Amino acid sequence: MTDSGPKFKIFKFLKIIISSLFLTVLLLFTLASIRTFTLDVNVGLQLAHWEKTNNISLVIDHHQREELLANFKEAIRIPTVSFSETEGNTTALREFDRLLRKAFPTVFSSRLVHHELVANYSHLFWVKGSNPDLVPYLLLAHIDVVPASESDGWEAPPFSAKEIDGFIYGRGTIDDKGPVMGILQALEYLLIKDYAPRRGFYIGLGHDEEVSGYNGAMSIVRLMKQRNVQLSFVMDEGLAVLDGVISGLDGPAALIGISEKGSATVKLSVSMAPGHSSMPPRETSIGILAGAVKRLEENPMPRLFGHGPERGTFEHLAHKFKLPMKFIMSNFWLFSPLLGRILEKKSDTNAFVRTTTAVTIFNSGVKVNVIPSLAEAYVNFRIHSAQTLQEVLDLVQSTVGDERVKMELVDGFDPLPVSSSDEKSFGFQIIKKTVLDMFPSVTVAPGICIGNTDSRHFKDLTNDIYRFAPIWFKPGDAQRFHGINERISKKNYEELVVFYFSLIQNCDIQKLPEPHSSVHEL
Repeated sequence: MTDSGPKFKIFKFLKIIISSLFLTVLLLFTLASIRTFTLDVNVGLQLAHWEKTNNISLVIDHHQREELLANFKEAIRIPTVSFSETEGNTTALREFDRLLRKAFPTVFSSRLVHHELVANYSHLFWVKGSNPDLVPYLLLAHIDVVPASESDGWEAPPFSAKEIDGFIYGRGTIDDKGPVMGILQALEYLLIKDYAPRRGFYIGLGHDEEVSGYNGAMSIVRLMKQRNVQLSFVMDEGLAVLDGVISGLDGPAALIGISEKGSATVKLSVSMAPGHSSMPPRETSIGILAGAVKRLEENPMPRLFGHGPERGTFEHLAHKFKLPMKFIMSNFWLFSPLLGRILEKKSDTNAFVRTTTAVTIFNSGVKVNVIPSLAEAYVNFRIHSAQTLQEVLDLVQSTVGDERVKMELVDGFDPLPVSSSDEKSFGFQIIKKTVLDMFPSVTVAPGICIGNTDSRHFKDLTNDIYRFAPIWFKPGDAQRFHGINERISKKNYEELVVFYFSLIQNCDIQKLPEPHSSVHEL
């Protein structure tokens, strides 16, 4: 009888604990369920009353279509290749200059447009607006392309602009001559129709983006800084419309890049006295360095999924998934650790989870019977938005953990600031509206670029940089980017022209409408 009291109290205590846990789980599940079936962060301004504008419509007739495609093909045939920071095809760049002047005579002769060559081969256009109180914006693209060789396995010569089944094949069709020609073609059509913008804007065309843009884009930036230019937003290449690419998503998604990952290239080296292979030391320079590289690969950077712009991407797309993914993605606040573990299992999605580590060069040895004195490796890191360059370098040092391995930063920079994408974000909402006006079935979401663009050089001129072009990617198309068989459909190129034609006019509104928000705070 004397033991029943304490046992009863323990049982009662356990019952309270279990009941509390059950109620907590039930509450979390209820909140998550409510959020799952009510969350649609896309509604917002779609229900709002936008400022009335007298937009000019664009109907491209047969003659115009033939002409714009001919100009685009001629642009692809000019091999404006950047080989390195100090070597580019300057002859081709001069030829491209002549093409622009021939293809877009109204742009180059209009009293509304001021054009200047920058750093010999880049271009800066200023299109004057009628209302100087409206802050201008910048449309950015680049002329140069990466090298390409038919022997790599192209279905058509990479600078032929050959048509196959409705597609134009060639280096630069996606990256980035589609936007280059599309922007100027849209402006050409607008000027022919006597359009005069209310909001002034710039068009910048860099000539060395593929080798970091230090001569082209950086020179444009310096020029604009000298003139005290401040921009409402910058729009550059980056992300695209993904159709069937995201598994489980109902319909296509247009991802607008609101940031870029940072980058670091680190050189690791080991120096020792050389020797003969018949009398090897216990550890060689190659073995020590190989061990350091192995530790970096076996100990990836920390999982940071949910701490960067990727959260907004998944929340914007959540309502287009079926259960159970809809439940998980609508409740990032609860499931981001689980989702991060799932995504890190594949290399293409692991890039959204953390700072990635890639050993790209390993050099050592000159003769089979000589133990080399020097071993070198280059490791490239693409830095997650929630990390800094210095944090990555500190982690590399601690992971290598060997004083014999010398570490040297070759080059690097922090992740780019995250641009706004809420309902008060002028640039994001104008781009989104233009996409939805053209493609009503598309879901628009903010995203992050895992590569880098010229736009990163403009961060001192604006708080908002967006990376997007309405190029449609189906499964497998992403591999064409800097790969073989780069191509764009004739229809999609025409859509690029129409998109920029509408975007420029949509930017003429003075301010965004008041939002009708449905965003949850959880």
